[in-house]
This record gives sequence, C-alpha cells and structure tokens, in this order.
Amino acid sequence: MPLFWKPYTSDVTQFIEELKAKKPTLEAEQRAGRALLWDKRLDRDAQAEYGEAAVPQQPYVYQTKVS
Repeated sequence: MPLFWKPYTSDVTQFIEELKAKKPTLEAEQRAGRALLWDKRLDRDAQAEYGEAAVPQQPYVYQTKVS
C-alpha cells in the first residue's frame, strides 16, 4: 500500500454525503413520501374477489365473435 493512500469516494457519493449533511431530515422525508404512495396495506379478500370477477379475454381481441 502506498504511503499517501486514501480510500476513493466517487463524485456521486460525495454529493449525497454533502446533501445529507446539509439536510439531516432528508431520509425521513423520503420515507414519508414513499409511505404516501407505496407502503399500503392490501385487502387480500378484495383482491381475490377482483381476480374471480375477471372476464377471460379472447385470444385475438379485435376479431368479432361468430355466433
């Protein structure tokens, strides 16, 4: 190992570290934003009902049915 060796950090890593140092609440805000859209409880019964109620699609959608 060279005498003046120091670990490498990329420009992106340095930017993120500086951003977190300037705004310490950033991660908490990101988690709150994620919770608004993605972290939802699923109703398994309702999902099962939706699946059972689905009408099967015909193989070629644009072909008219011959009775």
